[in-house]
Amino acid sequence: MKNRNIILALVLSIGLFTTSCSDENEGETLAPLSGKWDIKQVGTTVGGTETLIDAPQNQSGCDKDYMDLKIDNTVIEGDYDSSVTPCALTTDDGIYSRSHNNLTRVVDGVTKVQDIVHLTLSELKLKDASGNIEIYIRH
Repeated sequence: MKNRNIILALVLSIGLFTTSCSDENEGETLAPLSGKWDIKQVGTTVGGTETLIDAPQNQSGCDKDYMDLKIDNTVIEGDYDSSVTPCALTTDDGIYSRSHNNLTRVVDGVTKVQDIVHLTLSELKLKDASGNIEIYIRH
């Protein structure tokens, strides 16, 4: 728990330093990022063309998988799985930070960095360096 608090403090400090020392906020959206986001679609970009499909990780008949971005920069990722028990929910906790239009999540020791391509009050579109796309809708 102590290590987690140290990591959280470090991520928050870096995020505050980065935003306070930069004068270039071009393209940054000011819509709130915190909240519960349900995965809607996933896809890729090949040759500049996006291909999106309904998120296959969403189990039929269950709530949608989600990420819950808390105001204290913690994140809960929820996964519904029916392989053992119908619509069993498994959650993983971690931390996140936002620097301009980048979202960085660290969950179970795995760091995921994505560009915030589109953010409104109801939709969040993320894209990683490999061209993988995730579209979420606010819960």
